[in-house]
Amino acid sequence: MKSVYRLAALIGAAFVLCALWLFSQPALAQGKFPNKPVRVVVPYAAGGFPDTVARIIGQKLGDRWGQQVLIDNRPGGNGVVSAQYVMSAVADGYTLLVTDNSMIAINPSLYPKLPYDAKKDFIPVSMMARAPLYMVINPSIPANTLQEFIALVKANPGKYAYGSSGIGSTHHLCMESFKTTLGLNMVHVPFKGTAQSVPAVVSGDVAVTLSAGPSVLGFAKSGKLKMIAVNSLHRASLSPELPTIAEVAIPGFNFAPTIGAYAPAGTPPEVVKQISADIAQVVKMAAVIENMHTLGIDPVGSTPEEYAAALKEDSERYAKVVKTANVKME
Repeated sequence: MKSVYRLAALIGAAFVLCALWLFSQPALAQGKFPNKPVRVVVPYAAGGFPDTVARIIGQKLGDRWGQQVLIDNRPGGNGVVSAQYVMSAVADGYTLLVTDNSMIAINPSLYPKLPYDAKKDFIPVSMMARAPLYMVINPSIPANTLQEFIALVKANPGKYAYGSSGIGSTHHLCMESFKTTLGLNMVHVPFKGTAQSVPAVVSGDVAVTLSAGPSVLGFAKSGKLKMIAVNSLHRASLSPELPTIAEVAIPGFNFAPTIGAYAPAGTPPEVVKQISADIAQVVKMAAVIENMHTLGIDPVGSTPEEYAAALKEDSERYAKVVKTANVKME
């Protein structure tokens, strides 16, 4: 009889050990992040600033992780389509959002009823890159420097128009801040992207616009545009000879678009920190720096805390412009 009890006890113990082993398998299967492909959602079509940064850094992250980084372009709804997709994803670090600061720092001021909460639904992971915008004017404008252009506009209120890539865009809000701070009277002509606003300056339909380097450098070299400043706090790596608006006219002026990575709310802090640290290492690579500088992009890399602080400053800056200039979406 004792042998029967002993056998039953052994069977019971074996059952418990087997159960513990089975329950431990999900944790063992998870392993160290990442152990499967990572999806990076970009809310714009391929070829733009966010997509370019996502692909350059994503490739190096894939090499570092030994896992494929899939770039998933989901344009639509001014970022809403991508935002909702990432919000609904499992918060495990395997689905990330890479976008410019307009989705997080500008849209909440322009659209009071967004289907996502920029502060609650996403965790800032890292600021990946920054790309200053160039202020360019038509060659016929009798000014060669930013100081001369400001003086010219002040002497001729209402005569000169500026083009933007659309109402509520970074380009639009930056120019509104520029003109209201300096008390300039300029007419705003919105276009559908810099593909329209830059040619409008070249043709003389408008006097000035802001655009990323790749869109204007060729025209500047051929004498079809004059570059007079950049809108970042520090000079552009691609054109260090150009002064910043902050240096010349408005101390602290900084409206350079930034690109960053975000994770869905609820993503484990240790995973967020690891992704952030890996991005910081990748942006220091010589090949990444060279590749980005060629395109007029400055790689950055930051901690989640640093990025959150920068986004807070951006949000306050843009909210002030939207209110002061009374920007309304049509």
